[in-house]
Amino acid sequence: MKVIAVVMAGGLGVRLWPRSTERQPKQFVHTLGEGTLIQNTVMRLLPFIDLQDIHVVTTADLAHLVSDQLPMIPAGNVLREPFGRNTAPCIAYSATLMQRKYPDGAVMVVLPSDHLISNVREFQGMLDRAVSAAEATGRIVTIGVMPTRPETGFGYIQVGDEIPTENPVLNSVLKSVNVFAEKPDAATAQRFLDAGDFVWNSGIVVGTLASIIRAVDMHLPDHGPLFHLLERYIGTPDEGDMIENFYRQMRSVSFDVGVLEKDSTIGVVEGSFGWSDVGTWDELYRMSMKDGKNNVIEGNVVTLQTSNCLVSGTTGRLIGIVDVDNLIVVETESSIMICRRGATERVRDLVDVLRRRHIAQHL
Repeated sequence: MKVIAVVMAGGLGVRLWPRSTERQPKQFVHTLGEGTLIQNTVMRLLPFIDLQDIHVVTTADLAHLVSDQLPMIPAGNVLREPFGRNTAPCIAYSATLMQRKYPDGAVMVVLPSDHLISNVREFQGMLDRAVSAAEATGRIVTIGVMPTRPETGFGYIQVGDEIPTENPVLNSVLKSVNVFAEKPDAATAQRFLDAGDFVWNSGIVVGTLASIIRAVDMHLPDHGPLFHLLERYIGTPDEGDMIENFYRQMRSVSFDVGVLEKDSTIGVVEGSFGWSDVGTWDELYRMSMKDGKNNVIEGNVVTLQTSNCLVSGTTGRLIGIVDVDNLIVVETESSIMICRRGATERVRDLVDVLRRRHIAQHL
């Protein structure tokens, strides 16, 4: 069966403000290594999935960034949502369009565009196993990453018993899901790690188009009929208006909460590749190379008696840091953000305050 990919690139990455903004979210920004996160996501897929079968779904406001950063992606493969409604409508919309494009069926790999993966070969091998499992069983398959620490910033999956298949290559590969767990507190994260049967939820979903559409119909009965109505407008002059009309009727819900957590047939394949969602400045600090005083320094920065800090400047202006410890300092053309290490999850709250105060020029 044909294997296709949909890369989700509509998120705003608010916890990495002010580097990540509404006009240029984190998937389009350089963080670590060469290239932006979305460019690296697509490059990891190329040896495994044909270029003409890789699609990127984003909002209408961000589509130009996809074209700028991924000029090799055919223009027709850039799917436009009128605005974001979280991952459940995003995945359902993509599957609806792909069902029209691939009438003989396909296995669809859905990936976030803003994650970092270090062991690409292991990732590709795991993805191959997940595709085989989804095709062999007709189940939706998630990708779990073996945890290396009691991380509070990631979601978790409790892995259950092996799911037997007729494919001997998949022996002991596909497991059932006992429970999806949201981001835990520190004590719970340690219990998950000690238990040995929890993996990090990578947000990668693999399934046949038929299985994904069937799951949306079953678990999101308020969304499914809207996408079936949309089918009759695809390729017509009214397509754009109808998509926006239907999206305004949908609630914002993640695919995890709306579908996966309700479906007892979901499978999980475990991988050991290096993975991070690069979701916060704390996570970026953890992953970055440090100097002799455990600082991460980017830009025109001078420090004195400073340790355990991340200081990042992008404008060339001098940043002087004196006698501080455990701080995050991020400077951009329009904004400066300062917070304590360990508190960067709250950058999201700061962005909410700025939005409520209508300080839009900084977002």
